[in-house]
Amino acid sequence: MTHGMRTETHTQHLGERRDWRETATRYSLLPLRIFLGVTFVYAGLDKLTDSAFMKASGSGSIGDMMRGVRDSAAIPALVDLSLKNPVGFGYAIALGELAVGIGTLIGLWARLAALGGALISLSLWLTVSWASDPYYYGNDLPYLFCWTPLVLAGASYWSLDAVIRRRRRSAY
Repeated sequence: MTHGMRTETHTQHLGERRDWRETATRYSLLPLRIFLGVTFVYAGLDKLTDSAFMKASGSGSIGDMMRGVRDSAAIPALVDLSLKNPVGFGYAIALGELAVGIGTLIGLWARLAALGGALISLSLWLTVSWASDPYYYGNDLPYLFCWTPLVLAGASYWSLDAVIRRRRRSAY
């Protein structure tokens, strides 16, 4: 009789462990979503509220930063494009980071938001942080790879995408 109880308890324990693993797997991308979302919201707000950054020239300006990285960029043509209107480019990056961050945090069009984050990170890696030596000192490349799982998986839990998906299923 005790042998049967031991097996039952052991089976329950295995089931609990399996449930915990399934739950951990289900929510495994949530910390990454929170980190990237908060970071990109902060980065966008930081740029929008920095009066020196949103200028075509001067210390700390987007214009001076882009002119400073032009010759070391992997694709100088991207930098040249930004220099046609550095303030407009600064606002585009800042608003893009803000939209990506908010979309990632609330899980609205999460794959699209993650793709936007990956493209921002890729463009910054190919321009601003390309000359980092060694390459891992530049943070844009790791950010690019951090966005990849979210591009692939989206935001399945604690997201507006999940709410919308449930509503669509219940409507049919």
